[in-house]
This record gives sequence, C-alpha cells and structure tokens, in this order.
Amino acid sequence: MAKTKYPINREFFPYSKFTPPISRRFVNLAQKGMNTPEFVFKDPNVKVRKQRISAFRDGEIDLLIMTPKEIHAPAPCLINIHGGGFVFEASSSHYRHALTYAEKARCVVVFVLYRLAPKYPFPYPQEDCYAAFRWVSEHTEELGIDCARIGIAGDSAGGTLTVTTCMMARDRAYPCRPLFQLLIYPWLDDRNVSESCRKYTDTPMWNSTLSKKVSPLTNPNPSATPLAYRSPVEADSFEGLPPAYIEVAEFDPLHDDGIYYAELLTKAGVPAELHEPGGTMHGFDSKVSAPTTQAMLQKRVEYMKKMFDQP
Repeated sequence: MAKTKYPINREFFPYSKFTPPISRRFVNLAQKGMNTPEFVFKDPNVKVRKQRISAFRDGEIDLLIMTPKEIHAPAPCLINIHGGGFVFEASSSHYRHALTYAEKARCVVVFVLYRLAPKYPFPYPQEDCYAAFRWVSEHTEELGIDCARIGIAGDSAGGTLTVTTCMMARDRAYPCRPLFQLLIYPWLDDRNVSESCRKYTDTPMWNSTLSKKVSPLTNPNPSATPLAYRSPVEADSFEGLPPAYIEVAEFDPLHDDGIYYAELLTKAGVPAELHEPGGTMHGFDSKVSAPTTQAMLQKRVEYMKKMFDQP
C-alpha cells in the first residue's frame, strides 16, 4: 500500500490500494499460478483459438487468435501485447480488453503470450513479439486479414514491446510495417530519471521503486540488447515509425515516458495523439467497470477504427 496519499479516483478501488511485491521468488510463484482464463474461450461474440509459433532462438510461443463473428475478410488486425513488468502473465483485464477491441473495433486480435523474465530476459520478449508480428504478416490469408491494416497495441511493458516491434520492422527493412502503435502507460525510458520517476516512488499498482527492483530480473546483461530496444526513447531516430496513440496515467512513474515519446515522435514528423485521464494510476484499467476505464476503452476503439478506416 502506498505510504503517500494520492488523490486517485475512488472508482479504481481496490486496485488503487494494491502494490505487487517484486522478488525472484514471488515472480516465479506468480508465473506458475497464472493461466489463460476459461471465459476467454466462451465469449459469445468472439471466436478464440490458440496458435503455437516459432520464436526467438528456436523457442516457441503461443498466440490467441480472436476473431469476431460475422467479420468479413480481409479484415484489419490488432496485435495485442500485454503488460506485467516483463515478468507477469496477462491478467483477466488484459483478456477482457482484447475481446472488447475485437468486437468493438471489428478486427482480428492476435494476443501475444511472449516468454517472461527472469528465465527469458531481454531480448527474448522483444524478439518474441517481433516474431509474432512477422508470423501474422506471413499468414494473412489464413487469418483473413489485410497486411496493410495491422496495428500493434500494448500497455506498460507491452507498450515497450509494441514500440520495439515497430522499430525492428523499420530497422530490419521488413516489407510489412505496422499501421499504428497504441500505447497505454508505456515503459519507454530505462534510465528511470524523469520527474515522474523521482516523484512516484510508492504509488499503487506500480512505482519507480518496483522498476528498480525488477530491472535485474529483466535486463541482467544490457549489452545483449541494443539500446533502442531496451530504452526506446534513447533511440537515434524516430523517423519511419507509425502514428501513435499514447495514453498516460496521472499518478504513475511512467507518466513522463509517454509524454516524452510523443514529443520525440512529433519532432520526427510522426503523428502522435496524447491522452492524460485524470485521477488515474498505473494499471487503472484493471478495474474494467470503472467509468474512466470505459471512456478510455472507447477512445482506443475510436482511434483503431479511424486508423483502420472503418465507419
């Protein structure tokens, strides 16, 4: 629980009172206890199937292919990358949001279950997510999607992986490029020296103290990963990246990451749409029923539909 009392909106209770412990032992226990919930496969409006694909260093990862009923091919596609500090599996809210995106934005959602630290530290998550993007772009006919309309979305650590996937596609001259990047309170600056990092050391859900604790688990050998892929705002160039929707939480150590990234994209001539819902903390949308969560979900869907050019 936060020692400092922050004016976080009451609608986010009880998440506004929760802070996860971070230790190697706790992370290992948490990973064993988190599985894809059964409700994901029972949604009346979205068909969900599991697909195993090849990934980094001869490994394999699973994708969940979420296809709305009565959608017409070739449909747009959203690759959805969950957050969790690179160490936690997706939560129930991640799956619920993905199903909402599929149904409301009328797109096929590919939910990426990338491998997690500490067993699979950087650059495994980055390379796994890029492998997922490549697999999707190479199986458009099978998925019934349009290669020119593939967006990528992610929250927190998933925001990092969304940006690095876009950067890898650009840097490696891959012929299919993401249409947009949709980032929810993204983690983009590994230096952890921003004003929001210095200020929010004990905020609920996530804080800069936890960022420092998780770093040895996720990035034990920084030289193994290019700087841009472990701290995207330190990249040499932002030109050639896709347009961005960026959402930041008010009481969040990562608040300034998203704002700084929006500024860097704008300076590079890349359109960036920034949203700052008030009274929020990191992971606020874990409370799916909260009015602010519902309002921001609608904004995300509207952005997707605009980019997919759907009515």
